[in-house]
Amino acid sequence: MTSLLKRPTQSGECGQIHNLGPDQTGFGYVGFSAFKLTDGMTVTKQFSDVETCLVVVTGRVQFSTDGIHGVELGGRATPFGDYPGVAYIPPNVAFSVISIGSSEVALCTAPAKGMLPPRIIEPANMEKLTRGKGSNIRHVCNILPETEPAESLLIVEVITPAGHSSSYPPHKHDQDNLPHESFLEETYYHRINPAQGFGFQRVYTDDRSIDETMTFHDSDVVLVPRGYHPVAAPHGYDVYYLNVMAGPKRIWRFQNDKAHEWMLS
Repeated sequence: MTSLLKRPTQSGECGQIHNLGPDQTGFGYVGFSAFKLTDGMTVTKQFSDVETCLVVVTGRVQFSTDGIHGVELGGRATPFGDYPGVAYIPPNVAFSVISIGSSEVALCTAPAKGMLPPRIIEPANMEKLTRGKGSNIRHVCNILPETEPAESLLIVEVITPAGHSSSYPPHKHDQDNLPHESFLEETYYHRINPAQGFGFQRVYTDDRSIDETMTFHDSDVVLVPRGYHPVAAPHGYDVYYLNVMAGPKRIWRFQNDKAHEWMLS
């Protein structure tokens, strides 16, 4: 098995730091790419057979697609700030972003038939909430939850304060066994504040056929094909991640690791 930890690399395409399709991940549902752009840089795409959720992680861009022309998205200086800029694009529809100053853009993809039109996802349609207690508190922004229209994608941002854990107690969603559990692949795109820091993530299955513990740094991606996947932020470093999930059914149902579920009592 190849490593589940993917470091950013500068590809041949201007500004691209991740390009994680099926050939790189073995996934059947989730695709993820990320770009760090300078002023005036343009990314133009048209994907077949997948829907796209464009997330402006930092900075501002000018976004255009079918029926939407030159709309400014984003504006936050860091991912630890306000709401992101977000747009939804169906398959077989061209779209482009032009960076206004420096920006960071993620393209999250999953299979779709083209049943929905392009749209801007406004902050009013994103729910912010705090989960957990004690050192398990984390702050969530639901970008594209089950309650918002999409064919496959589920998208969420999470901020884990320094010294805290998240995706914890460890949980999994790797069985198509509704209503108890759904099968969803997942990617974690990590950012760290301050950026020189690091965090920890473990991905493991009950039978330990996967059992990998990783030290991630700023702008790394962790793949979760199946299994439990807790995250820990060390003292002094806040951890942000952008989660992309998709599977055969667009529903998030998970099971906790029974060995650690006691802490919820």
